[in-house]
Amino acid sequence: MKLYSMPSSGNSYKIRLIMALLGIAYDHIACEVNSDALDQAKNEGKLPLGKLPALHLDDGNILTESGAILWYLAENTALLSDDPLKRAGILEWMFFEQNRMEPVIAVRASLNSYAHLAEQATPERMADLLTAGNALFGLLEAHLKEHDWLVGDAPSIADISVYGYTHSSGTRGGYDMSLFPAINAWCARMTKLDGYVALDHIP
Repeated sequence: MKLYSMPSSGNSYKIRLIMALLGIAYDHIACEVNSDALDQAKNEGKLPLGKLPALHLDDGNILTESGAILWYLAENTALLSDDPLKRAGILEWMFFEQNRMEPVIAVRASLNSYAHLAEQATPERMADLLTAGNALFGLLEAHLKEHDWLVGDAPSIADISVYGYTHSSGTRGGYDMSLFPAINAWCARMTKLDGYVALDHIP
């Protein structure tokens, strides 16, 4: 398999992380923002929806959208339950992450990290994203105070999905993560998983 991913992107990192946790071998094509490699991948039709990540399967099929790729790779593994209610719970957290957390937490990190977006990082916008992000982290914190993992008693792709941007929200997004001890403890548990790799690990 070949994975086209953006090294600095949380969405791309989710796929590199699950493939490391599952011990899946693949070729990695790094396509950082504003890079020639990204332009080339788009021009050659390697990114059907025009975005990263994109996983090229051995049979020629191409999967895009991080949640869809996570679901595909996790089938028949311990990272995706067979129980219908738990599967629905996993989807709940994955939808929550993409629909509510990503537009706030990932956006603030992007505005704070990428020079070409600096002019969009107005004090008012950054303050609004900080307030909204803290509220979302509050919901996650409340859940993790009562549970070691997001769904059930073991890690799943729900955890990978939410972890993708959450774990770097302090360093990249400028959030004060000391306010959320349960989230920090959960992040620490994630790093102890067999096969774990960090955001900056590129195969």
